[in-house]
Amino acid sequence: MIKCLDLEPREVFSEFYEITRIPRPSKHEEKIGAYLVEWAKKHHLEYQTDKVGNVVIRKPASHGYENRSGVILQAHQDMVCEKNSNVQHDFMTDPIETWVDGDWLKARGTTLGADDGIGIAMALATLASDTLKHPSLECLFTIDEETGLTGAFALQGDMLHGSTLINLDSEDDGEAFIGCAGGIDTVARFPIEYQPVETNTFAAKISVNGLIGGHSGDDIDKGRGNANKILVRFLYQLSKSTKLQLAFIHGGNLRNAIAREAEAVVVVPSNYKEQLRIDFNVFLDAIQNELSNPEKELQMQLESTEIPDKVFTCNLTQRLILSLYACPHGVVRMSQDMKGLVETSTNLASIKEIDNEIVIATSQRSSVESAKHDIKNMISAVFELAGAQVTNSDGYPGWKPNTQSHILDITVDTYKTLFNTEPKVRAIHAGLECGLFLEKYPHLDMVSIGPGMVGVHSPQEKLNIPSTQRCWQWLQKILCSL
Repeated sequence: MIKCLDLEPREVFSEFYEITRIPRPSKHEEKIGAYLVEWAKKHHLEYQTDKVGNVVIRKPASHGYENRSGVILQAHQDMVCEKNSNVQHDFMTDPIETWVDGDWLKARGTTLGADDGIGIAMALATLASDTLKHPSLECLFTIDEETGLTGAFALQGDMLHGSTLINLDSEDDGEAFIGCAGGIDTVARFPIEYQPVETNTFAAKISVNGLIGGHSGDDIDKGRGNANKILVRFLYQLSKSTKLQLAFIHGGNLRNAIAREAEAVVVVPSNYKEQLRIDFNVFLDAIQNELSNPEKELQMQLESTEIPDKVFTCNLTQRLILSLYACPHGVVRMSQDMKGLVETSTNLASIKEIDNEIVIATSQRSSVESAKHDIKNMISAVFELAGAQVTNSDGYPGWKPNTQSHILDITVDTYKTLFNTEPKVRAIHAGLECGLFLEKYPHLDMVSIGPGMVGVHSPQEKLNIPSTQRCWQWLQKILCSL
């Protein structure tokens, strides 16, 4: 059986294998940070850490490259931690189990963490090389990119000295990115109010699963189902047909992932029991027909369950269902400047019960700052109308494309030289840390590259092996051409 360690380029995949052994959920990067520091010491390289956990490892220029401007390679330490519900895995302690399926490296029922573990691996392989020619190097490894951009926000203005930055956090084979969307989070909180369960009632659990999920930026335009929206759509229809009491609702997990699973426990009059099954089957047939491509594995279950001790008040039930059903999800507007690029979107990410509140997390993205705040306000208004307490994050800026970039020219020319074809140059709807770097280092000339990946932020995440080989060649050629 081929293992991760046996893959080529060996210098990259051996580093990636070690990274998969280290737990590194967002906001818990202590172990990977310590590993990077020990790695720098082992290789006798200068390193620096800051108060939040960002790590910089430095290497002097190769002979003959001393007078060239310094280069920064950048990747983030954390990974999205998603798993299938039937998989036993503790992301705080357990290593990622990888396996090779043809041209793809995958994980067993969990996210692989190639976003952005493979970026870390390429940076470390560059630092470890005795033969690669390059200007002076600074490899920056930031924390908490996935859930708050904490590391990029906290980065001090005197930590980096290079004038060119290559971000290694892209996921598309043969593509160079020169811009990204900004983002902001909107969170609604409903205090839970209970009432007794009415007599002559029947309780049922309704669940949605089998969805693809994916990245709430990169995959938002692919027509994938959102488990939260599907579940609430059925609850809304059910509430119009009978008296509905809601006892439990939960869906989604991370703010930057499209919800794959959701479930609710409802209580309805006993005489509606048979009709409930009929309505459920009709709805399931309709939703499977609507989402047959790409959601071929979509499943919904309806099963009887014990009648709960208490349910949400009728008022809270109505406010939850109406606001969640009215809450937009998906693409809001396509870019007028770049064909095929999503300009503005919103993601109904998760519904959770936390400290006696129903907490609804959403995220908004846009490459236009005013549009980002407009969709944020729209989502806020929906939940404010329902009486929720609404808060917004500080957000982060986008990265405005610079088509006159020197590093872009080199990135395109080296790809043409290596592979006899031009790379695609585009912006990405997902968020990158580059916009925040520009705020602190306005002089930076930046580009983002990476190997091909599919299904990031979901257990379907997989890394293309031949693409990784090409990206490694590309990065080496860029560095020696600067």
